[in-house]
Amino acid sequence: MFHLEPDRTTTLQAQLRRMLVSAILDGQIPPGSPLPSCRALAQSLKIARNTVVLAYQDLTEEGFLIARERSGFFVNPDVVTARPKDGGAGQATAEPDLAEPDWVTRFKSRPTQQRNIVKPTNWQDYPYPFIYGQIDQSLFPLAAWRECSRQALSVNAVKEWAKDRFADDDPLLIEQIRTRLLPRRGVRVSADEILVTVGAQQAIYLLSTLLFDNKTTFGIEDPGYTDARNIAALSAGHLSALPVDDHGLILGPELNACDYVYVTPSHQFPTTVTMSLERRQALLERAVERDFVLIEDDYESELTHQGSPQPALKSLDRHGRVIFVSSLSKTLAPGLRMGFLVAPRPLIAELRALRRLMIRHPAANNQRTIALFLADGHHDTLLRRLCSVYRERLAAAVTALARHLPEFAVNLTAGGTALWIRGPSDLDMTAIAKVAEKRGVVIEPGAVHFLNQPGPANFCRLGVSSIPTERIEPGIRLLAEAVREHRKHSA
Repeated sequence: MFHLEPDRTTTLQAQLRRMLVSAILDGQIPPGSPLPSCRALAQSLKIARNTVVLAYQDLTEEGFLIARERSGFFVNPDVVTARPKDGGAGQATAEPDLAEPDWVTRFKSRPTQQRNIVKPTNWQDYPYPFIYGQIDQSLFPLAAWRECSRQALSVNAVKEWAKDRFADDDPLLIEQIRTRLLPRRGVRVSADEILVTVGAQQAIYLLSTLLFDNKTTFGIEDPGYTDARNIAALSAGHLSALPVDDHGLILGPELNACDYVYVTPSHQFPTTVTMSLERRQALLERAVERDFVLIEDDYESELTHQGSPQPALKSLDRHGRVIFVSSLSKTLAPGLRMGFLVAPRPLIAELRALRRLMIRHPAANNQRTIALFLADGHHDTLLRRLCSVYRERLAAAVTALARHLPEFAVNLTAGGTALWIRGPSDLDMTAIAKVAEKRGVVIEPGAVHFLNQPGPANFCRLGVSSIPTERIEPGIRLLAEAVREHRKHSA
């Protein structure tokens, strides 16, 4: 009945425990039945007897098994009889109810119909994944993270985070954000001006829910962040495309009609350019003059590879015109979903109340672990390592592109984890991406980032955060082959 597999992520004891629980709850081992002796099962599975003993003891403590002296272990009948009977088995094969609601006509919006970045879910199986927003697990400080997780599981720590905080955040994390992260960006605020979010996307969603309606004009860089555009489209009445150049957002007449302007000045998404200090100051002046609010996504600001980063818009703001959004996804891991938002107290108070209705607060155990990770200096160490590695990888990518695809123009970046590339005007990078994928190369076509469709088809983005340096040149060589193949079939 049982077959254990060598698995680095799951111990043999955990595998055995899971299989026993499944067999008991599924009725494969009847209630009251004896289990094999520890020695017999260990010999059968070719594992240590102690592994079986510990698994049996765990299940006995949790009530799945009953230990009888000199008789062995038996399935506890109470566990099986306490399970609810399957009252819906017959319903699963029943004919559809003609009175079932027509859900399509009830939808007030269709998020599934929006244009989104698409990448293979199994991107890790590809040898050359030039995708963005993922991490190279070899760079993750696993030992340090485990230590912080262990501290977060101490008796006193669990007493702190296990309780319902309602709408409050972990005070240690707030303090680390306030004193460790924000000062690097020149931002100095009090604790009640900070809200922890489930990533930057939730921050944008909260803002759009609270501030936007069908009369709102939302300005977004073009090309710009796809998810910010799609979130705003659910609430705002009008989306305005704001062009960018080599110095970031252009201060054109389109700004004048906006109520809110979403901007990524540190590393513009997706072109990677940095907004100049002069333009930042001019943008703030325009916001006051035209009475609009700036939503600053401090995107990849800490991944600066040369010189000092430009000050955040928020640090230059003297009139409360900037809402500051940031995330730890690009430095820690996107799966942790941890971000934060800085805004004036009245706005934070309403955002906190709104978040309480949605999720109350982000998982408190994760908040405490990240707080400890920051407090112990591990994040600073990680940043230094990431900047060094990403600088090397971006340089390798630029060199390989110049060698294998000299007809492509590359936006040279002073930081971040990706390159924005413009191919010859006759190329369709979406079609080329499909050809490249067959060769094991994954790239991200750029057309999806443009607000107005059809967008330019000759742009793409190459991310380097999840591909080792030694695979960059071979991957770009294969990409060049895909370009030649596409041109050959398109001629």
